[in-house]
Amino acid sequence: MAVSDSDLVSGWQQVLTLCQLKAGEQVTLLTSTDSHPQVVNTCEIACGLMGAVVTRLVLPPLNGEKALSPDKSGYVGKTALETNKVALSALKSSDLIIDTMMLLFSPEQEEILKANTRMLLAVEPPEILLRLLPTLEDKQRAMAATRRLQQAKTMTVTSPAGTDFRCALGAYPVLTQHGFSDVAGKWDHWPSCFVATWPDEGSSHGKIVIDSGDIILPFKRYVREPVTLIIEEGYIRQIEGGFDAEFMRSFMDSFNDPEAYAMAHVGWGLMTRAHWSTLGLYDRESTIGMDARAFAGNFLFSSGPNTEAGGTRDTPCHLDIPLRNCSLSLDNEPMTLNGKVVSEDQR
Repeated sequence: MAVSDSDLVSGWQQVLTLCQLKAGEQVTLLTSTDSHPQVVNTCEIACGLMGAVVTRLVLPPLNGEKALSPDKSGYVGKTALETNKVALSALKSSDLIIDTMMLLFSPEQEEILKANTRMLLAVEPPEILLRLLPTLEDKQRAMAATRRLQQAKTMTVTSPAGTDFRCALGAYPVLTQHGFSDVAGKWDHWPSCFVATWPDEGSSHGKIVIDSGDIILPFKRYVREPVTLIIEEGYIRQIEGGFDAEFMRSFMDSFNDPEAYAMAHVGWGLMTRAHWSTLGLYDRESTIGMDARAFAGNFLFSSGPNTEAGGTRDTPCHLDIPLRNCSLSLDNEPMTLNGKVVSEDQR
């Protein structure tokens, strides 16, 4: 259902206030030809109403001839900034960047963040943005989970479907998303609310069962029959099952990169207003599936790159897979039980 420009301007003002936007700050609105025009235009208006100095920067699309999927997360890490020093310099000079084209996993994004620029990714359609407007309570839940995850040495995940996964933690930082960027050098994503980290290299072992009804992104499809992943020494070594397993193997094989099979971030969702069912109600090309990534109690794991965490595994193949009905524990303390968040301070 469409939303009005006035409602979206108001939503942007709420988010920009949470981002600590002040009058006179330099805001760069990063766009490409596939950026959502209403999202871009209303953001520009909201920034102007709040007294910011706004620059709209338009970069050409990239990777279309390589990617198998039109989804922005279907081929990651390579952007037009790689050869555009003028644009990169402008972004590094900004106080706040609103990214509507997706720089995620690119070395340029990390370079920009090191310049103490705040950055907020916003690529979902207007109705999803408004339904999942971030709040201070979202940040409080995410920070409580972050503190627990930062202390943890082990993560274990089980499920009635047969998941039995374990990994060691501590070598990589915690990724905290709560929907707004309010600290210098911070990246965040509207909409989102989850925490994750990357397993210590070589420590991931066990079995993950993607059960019927679970979601594989960027495929943006519900699995129809179980897919079993056998994980050894930090890599997915086997993908077993029927059609969905074959589809997954074919996609990952197409990158011709063994690092595509590495386990990447692992964590759990905390967004109480996100819904597992939403993906089945939208045109698949209109969303990147943030409801699926963030709904409270999911076990979200990924494959592929770890450059976002300061690692060296730079591969354009990245899958995000949120599972329902899992029980996730840190150092034997449950964070979720059967797909429900159990810690009071995370609710």
